[in-house]
Amino acid sequence: MSDRWVLAPGGGSRARALVISVLAPALALGLALIVQPEHELGAASMFLLAVVAASVAGGIWAGIGSSLLGFLSLNYFFTEPLHTLRVHNRDDVVALVVFLVVALLVGWVVARAVAERDRATRREREARLLNLIATKALSGEPLDRVLSDLAAALVDALRLASCEIHAAAAGRTYEVRRTRPGTVDGDAFDVPISGGDVGFGTLTASPPLREELLPEDRRLLEAAASQIAVCLERARLDAEIAAARLEAERSQARAALFSSVTHDLRTPLASIKTAVTSLLQVGVRFDPAQARELLQTVLEETDRLNRLVGNILGLAQVRSGALLPVKDPTPLDEIVESVLHRLGTRLAGVRVRTIFRDAPEVPVDPVLIDQVLSNLLENAARFSPAGGEVVVSVAPWRSGVQVRVADQGPGIDPDDRERVFEPFTQLGVSGPDAAGGSGLGLAISRAIVLAHGGRIWIEGTPGGGTAVVFELPVRDAAPVPQEVAAREAPS
Repeated sequence: MSDRWVLAPGGGSRARALVISVLAPALALGLALIVQPEHELGAASMFLLAVVAASVAGGIWAGIGSSLLGFLSLNYFFTEPLHTLRVHNRDDVVALVVFLVVALLVGWVVARAVAERDRATRREREARLLNLIATKALSGEPLDRVLSDLAAALVDALRLASCEIHAAAAGRTYEVRRTRPGTVDGDAFDVPISGGDVGFGTLTASPPLREELLPEDRRLLEAAASQIAVCLERARLDAEIAAARLEAERSQARAALFSSVTHDLRTPLASIKTAVTSLLQVGVRFDPAQARELLQTVLEETDRLNRLVGNILGLAQVRSGALLPVKDPTPLDEIVESVLHRLGTRLAGVRVRTIFRDAPEVPVDPVLIDQVLSNLLENAARFSPAGGEVVVSVAPWRSGVQVRVADQGPGIDPDDRERVFEPFTQLGVSGPDAAGGSGLGLAISRAIVLAHGGRIWIEGTPGGGTAVVFELPVRDAAPVPQEVAAREAPS
């Protein structure tokens, strides 16, 4: 028996109630004529049973119809004179009237009890459905999956033939259709999905062919459409917040980049211009040592300018997804020695000590790893005290090779060790050359290490300095997403 015929008072359609009100007493009459053809009391029991069955199956109107037909059948077939509607005996009149009253009362009570049971069942089902919708709205799952699950829940809860959701929000269009196998769509019922003055789309529910949606079903669909509108409104607001946050980050990046260009680029350019202007002065002669010093200044500032521009270009590559390393098996200690040789003048103010253990070759892009080590060593020299020691170690570690660059500077607070990997982040650290950093070195280094499938993090040192550590896998590995690396960074 389908719940759709007993949810509303009256038990469903009038045609169904009419059929049940005729069929139930007819079956009771046939059974009474076969079993007890001459016993009026037994026949009355049969007809009362028919009234109960009709009230359960067809509702109050089926119970009333069954009571009236049972009354007439009892009079016609079991009351003297038989096969007429006349009654000679006064006691029989009383019995028939009592039967009719009892049958009507029984039918009404049974139909009411069934209706209350079905209403309670419907309320429970509606509560579960609305709770599911609210849970899905707060689940954080992709919106297309949420809408698909909600459409499936409506099909199951309301026994629909199909349910469709056509909506648009946050620049995306959502087309969802869920069906119940073995059914044919009937007349569709459309519910607008809207929140306030904003329309998002339409919820379309189709009951099975030759069936209609009950008023309770329509109200539930309207409630579901309202909840779906809440989900879409939330998606729209989330998109607006994300766009505003992205615009703010872009503005911050542009401001930081402008600051970097106006300060960090002007400093080496000013030094280069001063040195070249001095060399080109007419009437001024420099001895070879002075000329060499000026040319050395030009060379150093040119290298500094080249590294800064390289970091800016590297950041652009990272943001565009174009950072693709060309890997070759390479000993990392050879890259370290090459970088130390090239940065000899830059590292003149500190003592550099190397520790190389027997480490296998690693598939890396030598140019990119050279850039990582250059950034780390320049930072170590910048934040180390005059005459301080910088230790560079290369050693095998588990399934990779670990490189550590440690200094004796003031160190980095543990709460800031993850933040310094963000572009244009400069902490207020004192040192002989603390000014002039662009805040890009560690960001580019991290992007390069992640592109090799490795990881990079910052540790403290026993002397209070900073150690930047990165690991690269011995075997070729896929790139690691930035957010995964941040979540899994060692503490």
